[in-house]
Amino acid sequence: MWLFIGQSLWFILPAGLANIASSLSRYLPLPQWPVDAGKTWRGRRIFGDHKTWRGMIVGTVTGLATFWLQQYLYQFDFFSTISLTDYSSEPWIFGLLLGAGSVMGDLIKSYFKRRVNIAPGQPWLPFDQIDFVVGALAAVSIVFFPGWGIVIFLLIFGFVLHIAFNLLGYILKLQKNKL
Repeated sequence: MWLFIGQSLWFILPAGLANIASSLSRYLPLPQWPVDAGKTWRGRRIFGDHKTWRGMIVGTVTGLATFWLQQYLYQFDFFSTISLTDYSSEPWIFGLLLGAGSVMGDLIKSYFKRRVNIAPGQPWLPFDQIDFVVGALAAVSIVFFPGWGIVIFLLIFGFVLHIAFNLLGYILKLQKNKL
């Protein structure tokens, strides 16, 4: 059981770090160009000001860099044991898909969130909690599918972990919403 959990988390790590880096990129002194360039569709912003090219790029690069670290660490017994695939033979596109898929999952969720009239920053259960997992798994499935057991575990774990981090951020007054 512990091996299954370790393998699942090690596999999704590039996506998880891409998701976090995308969000934290707002603290970088770089331009904040919205992905939708301020455009609207049917009277609503397509994504909103908080979805920026900076976040998309930083998140994707973070996912790729994390994958490269996994490739390096694969030579050590512990990391090869918790790996679902032979990272030493996986192409760089594997990491790119996990990173880009993560931020694209969040972007696509934001599009639908605007369509159902939920404001940016307001919770939308369960989609806010699993968007990066769904996006990453959908993207990387082009080259590798980890199995349904891992997919289900990651969706549940992603949901619970996201809520826990949001509660912590709320308690520390780093964010406005508990969820």
